Amino acid sequence: MMSISIPTVDQVLQALSTVTDPDLKKDLVYLKMVDDVLVGAHRISFTLYLTTPACPLRDQLERDCRTALEREFPGYQVEIKMDVRQWERKGSLQRPEGLGAVILVLSGKGGVGKSTVAAGLARSLSDLGARVALLDADIHGPSQPTLWRLLNQRPGVVNEKMRPIDCAGVAVLSLGMLVDAGQPLVWRGPMAGNALKQLVTDTDWGPVDYLVVDMPPGTGDVHLTLAQLLPDSYAVMVTTPHDLALADARKAAAMCQMESMRINLLGIVENMSWFTPIRHPDERYYLFGQGAGSSLAEAFNVPLLTQLPLLAHDTDGPPHADSEKSEQQAHAGDLPVADTLEWQKSPYQPYFEAIAAALARAIAVHQASSSDLRQNPDPK
Repeated sequence: MMSISIPTVDQVLQALSTVTDPDLKKDLVYLKMVDDVLVGAHRISFTLYLTTPACPLRDQLERDCRTALEREFPGYQVEIKMDVRQWERKGSLQRPEGLGAVILVLSGKGGVGKSTVAAGLARSLSDLGARVALLDADIHGPSQPTLWRLLNQRPGVVNEKMRPIDCAGVAVLSLGMLVDAGQPLVWRGPMAGNALKQLVTDTDWGPVDYLVVDMPPGTGDVHLTLAQLLPDSYAVMVTTPHDLALADARKAAAMCQMESMRINLLGIVENMSWFTPIRHPDERYYLFGQGAGSSLAEAFNVPLLTQLPLLAHDTDGPPHADSEKSEQQAHAGDLPVADTLEWQKSPYQPYFEAIAAALARAIAVHQASSSDLRQNPDPK
């Protein structure tokens, strides 16, 4: 009876080396994304290390690996375990334990929807499978407790460290949770910076794959404090098409390029790009002008991640029977991030899902390019 040759581990690696990561443009074996290869009778198993916890290419990479192995070894059952690759950054500075990639959501100008973008981004990264925390660093105008329906709630304290409030899978923390609603914080810049530093260091965050930070407007002490406390951070710039918003966004984007700040600007989000009446979904009215987001992205050589429209509500319909729920919806505005069913039905959800996927891929590429990657020896 003729014996059937079982493939070797090196042969399996050779087959998997034909699969290329679409973002990093290198094969999986070169990138050390394949490990724990086991070969038995009619069975091949291995661990596939993804480049990011919120990997939008997870299904594509799995299909490509299965196709490559089934082509080389027909009849073999393929088992793939997914894990996440931890990149070691060269020369990176220390940051609080447990924090992964930090994404600062900036605007320069207030009132352009920065807090809304931060909340939608955090929720979408969590939906992609990542462990996400959201820090509301807008000391003077904290909006996140309202967006997440956490008004009058306080973070817990464990072992003398604060514990963020878990809301729909996102760990949310805001200074607005520590003061009475409506109480103004009349602080000078250094006081605000010190309060924020304490908020970051005296909190049990982790482990966290992504920390999204809702930054205050401007380019002041808080920005400098966070840049020093959370070095090698990433940033998303939010603007509207209005000339005043664009002027302030340019200053904030230029701040990211300062050598002392160590902030990697990854893209632009243009909010309030147009208005669409609910009864006329094919119509667009450009209330604040056009082209600001594109021009800012071009000036700083980063992508325009998306344009978010203004979507009107159907106010002619009957009010909701549950007055408490109606009040919560009014508080939450147009972004129901705290309620899974409402979030899934929100017209804004696909926009933020696209932003989260694009940023996850961009961060993975940046982390890989700044890491020590040495090519594995060729399989024998």
